[in-house]
Amino acid sequence: MIYSKIIGTGSYLPAKTLTNYDLEKIVETSHDWIVTRSGIVERHFAADDELTSDLALHASRKAIEAAGIQAEEIDLIIVATTSPDMPFPSTACILQDKLGIRNGGAAFDMQAVCGGFVYALNTADMYIRGGQARTVLVVGAEVLSRMLDWNDRTTSVLFGDGAGAVILRASEQPGIVAAKLHADGIHRHMLKADPTISMDGKAVFKFAVKVLSEVVEEVLEAQGLTGADIDWLVPHQANIRIIEATGKKLGLAMENVVVTVASHGNTSAASIPLALDTAVRDGRIKTGQNILLEAVGGGFTWGAVLIKW
Repeated sequence: MIYSKIIGTGSYLPAKTLTNYDLEKIVETSHDWIVTRSGIVERHFAADDELTSDLALHASRKAIEAAGIQAEEIDLIIVATTSPDMPFPSTACILQDKLGIRNGGAAFDMQAVCGGFVYALNTADMYIRGGQARTVLVVGAEVLSRMLDWNDRTTSVLFGDGAGAVILRASEQPGIVAAKLHADGIHRHMLKADPTISMDGKAVFKFAVKVLSEVVEEVLEAQGLTGADIDWLVPHQANIRIIEATGKKLGLAMENVVVTVASHGNTSAASIPLALDTAVRDGRIKTGQNILLEAVGGGFTWGAVLIKW
């Protein structure tokens, strides 16, 4: 049986950092108000001349280096983003060019907002299992700072920019072992960008906790597992209260949850690969462990991926 194995991770955060105290000078808010409601202390913003593909490029190069491969070995690129460089061509095609890949492999973007990375990861897994790709670069990259409404103090303080990437390779050893994706467009008005981001915070919180718990249980049951079998939960980094509530429903101690929201903010499709790379590089995530990724985003989209590391 062919599996998709993650053989390298990478991430990138822009140099510019905005703390909550910096935001106090821009919008009517306070450090304490932001931390209490979201857990966010600071976030990174792209420079004026930085594009989503630039962030993706930095993260991809680190993942390629960690995997010990050459860029030309990559035969599929999927970029999860809701803030592409331009409507077309895709950020994935732009990234392919910037990486110098000339092998004619497929490249495309995936738009599922904060659920984008788990959607992209599952899609890449299907390509590998189906024999249509062997080495896949999956990236979550966002420049959400350019979609903020600075008159809306409830949303403008939540988001940041960044990118995370993984290299997947076909393997006979277990890697991605289960995944489940969902969407329900009836909730599309609760969180949207038209063109700036707006959100019904209370409704999103309630919905997110419910569906994340359900999809996680769905993925675990498919493998005959429970929350006790999970070594690390790597959730979408949107809000510390959602993360805590999901962990609690799984029966997981926060010591087994990777949390980076304080220093990254909500980076949408980039948040899971950013958090994953952090935990891989600091040694928390080890070979043989069960890693669970889960996310929910505007659409509404949600999903979970279970990985044997």
